[in-house]
Amino acid sequence: MRLAAVLMLALVLAGCAGTQTIEERNPDDPWEGFNRRVFVFNDALDRAVLRPVARGYDTVTPQPVQTGVSNFFSNLGEPRTALNSLLQGKPGNAGIAATRFLINTTVGIGGLWDFATHMEITGRDEDFGQTLAVWGWEESRYLVLPFLGPSTLRDAGGLPADAATYPLYYLDDAELEIALTALRVVDMRAGLLDLEEMIRGDRYSFIRDSYLQQRRFEVSDGELGDDPFASDDFDFDFDDDDFAD
Repeated sequence: MRLAAVLMLALVLAGCAGTQTIEERNPDDPWEGFNRRVFVFNDALDRAVLRPVARGYDTVTPQPVQTGVSNFFSNLGEPRTALNSLLQGKPGNAGIAATRFLINTTVGIGGLWDFATHMEITGRDEDFGQTLAVWGWEESRYLVLPFLGPSTLRDAGGLPADAATYPLYYLDDAELEIALTALRVVDMRAGLLDLEEMIRGDRYSFIRDSYLQQRRFEVSDGELGDDPFASDDFDFDFDDDDFAD
C-alpha cells in the first residue's frame, strides 16, 4: 500500500521531475552515489524477474481474486498498526485497527473481504519507522535497500520490529511462509504496473522525492509540515549521526 501511495504521489510531481538533473543534490540524500548503485541493482532485478512475474499474475488472476489477496495481507498488518498506535499515544487508532482485524478476520473470512471498510471503520496505517519519528527522530537521510527499495535510515531501523509484529513471522512452516511472502510481493508489484508506466524523467529522483514526501505525510498524519505528535514526552533527540557510524 505504501508503494502504491508513493507512486501516486510521484505522478503529482511529474512536472518537476522532468527538469531535475542528477547533478542537483538533495540534502536528504547525502549517500546518493551508493543509493543510485543499489537502485540500479534493484531495477535490473525487477525488470528481469519481478515485473514479468507480476505481469503474468495480473494477466491470469481475476480482479476479485487479486482484491482478496491484497485484503488478506493488508489485514495481517492491522496488529502492527494497533501496537505502533499505542506506542505513539494514539489509542483511538489502535482501537480501530484492532476492531478492523477482528471483523475482517471473522466476518471477512480471514481478511479476504474488507468488511470493516464497508462498515466505514477506517484508520491510518502505522509502522515502527513512524513510531520512531513520533518519538523524536523526525527527519532522516534517504537510503535505498537491496531488494527492499526506498527507505530512510530511520525506517530501516524499524524493519526488525515491523517484521516481528507481522503474523507471518510466527509461522512454523518455513515453506508456507516463503510461499505467502512471495505471493505478497508479487501482488504488491502487480498493483503498481499501471502507475509506473506514467513515471517520467529521472526515475531515481522521482521515486526518492515521492517517497520522502509520502513518509512525511504519513508521520504527520496527513499534515505536510512539522509533526504535530512530537512532544516533550517523546523527546529522545535522535539524530542520523548517532547511527551513521
